[in-house]
Amino acid sequence: MPQMMNEISSVRPQDPSVAKALKPRRFKYVNPPFVFFIIALVAYGLLVQFSATSSDPDYSFTRQLMGVGVGMVLFAVISRVDYHVLSGYTTVFLIVNVVLLLSPHIPGIGVEVNGGQSWINVGIQLQPGEFAKVTVVLLAASVMARYGGRLNDLREYIKALLIMAVPFVCVMTQPDLGTGLVYLMIAGFALIIGGANWRFIVATIGVLVVMIAAILLLDPVLDQIAGSDVLLKDYQMSRLTVFLDPTHDTSGDGYNLQQAMIAIGSGGFFGKGFMQATQSSLGFLPEAPTDFVFCVLAEEFGFVGALVLIAFYIGLVFCSIVVARNSGDLFGTIIVVCVVGMWLFQILENIGMTCGLMPITGIPLPFISYGSSFMIVNFMMLGLINSVWVHNGR
Repeated sequence: MPQMMNEISSVRPQDPSVAKALKPRRFKYVNPPFVFFIIALVAYGLLVQFSATSSDPDYSFTRQLMGVGVGMVLFAVISRVDYHVLSGYTTVFLIVNVVLLLSPHIPGIGVEVNGGQSWINVGIQLQPGEFAKVTVVLLAASVMARYGGRLNDLREYIKALLIMAVPFVCVMTQPDLGTGLVYLMIAGFALIIGGANWRFIVATIGVLVVMIAAILLLDPVLDQIAGSDVLLKDYQMSRLTVFLDPTHDTSGDGYNLQQAMIAIGSGGFFGKGFMQATQSSLGFLPEAPTDFVFCVLAEEFGFVGALVLIAFYIGLVFCSIVVARNSGDLFGTIIVVCVVGMWLFQILENIGMTCGLMPITGIPLPFISYGSSFMIVNFMMLGLINSVWVHNGR
């Protein structure tokens, strides 16, 4: 009997962390904290949009609601799809990207808006560049996952880089620099998480810096020789000038930034109150529901309202990073990190440009800016993250 007692007492109890990991989930298809921050952000965005669109007949709040409804359906559908099956479709994603991004050039369906060929009309007006963000993420993840977290071969690195650069080249034919920058950020995060040699990455960044400097130096010369815009449009150069000198031409090129900063500053600590954003309602703030929606939020809800928005973003990013860390494979991890990286870039650029800290671009604010296509795509991205969570569960 004593011997039996010794044998029993020598059995170690199971590690609590292991027991927790092996315990079946209470909610099989729903990650409660993740869903909470989704609901919070979307509800906050709809609240701001109701105010921003109420005084502008060019925008429809109903259309924004439709975008949320369609997005929720796609979120549920994509969540049920096992993301693992998508890892072998690199060529398909590449072809889909090319078709989507070049479709605005097709006669009969391509629509020119504000000097850019970025939209198509197929009964309803859509922006293919937005939907291509989903396939750009999947393309980058499928390319980098093949290397198993270690990419030290220069030839393979260049090959991966060229494949992921195709969407950027295609979108610049429209041209849409804002969306192109988003694609570059997705590729950058995929390279880092995918284990590309850091020396290769640093060298790539160096080449990009040299190329940008060359474009800025050569653009005025080439424009003068050709007699028209060659590399950069006039408005793009104007935005850069305003970024370097916010006081430049406040009644012309610098008008948007000045009105944005006035709106943010007038909101104070607690804001003017819901539906009390005078800068947008009186027409002083351009593109209030889209590019400058953060100004509407800051004017109505003040510094506190801006902090609440940032807190919601932090919560969503944290929940997503947890999903990435618990992913059972590199493909899933890269998908989640690329989506999070894309959101972070859009958030920093959009909020930064309204404060004069970043150049003005057409990059919208996730879940807050107006646009049914934009909202649907964000829900599709959420579906990808939730798919990684669902199909790594027990």
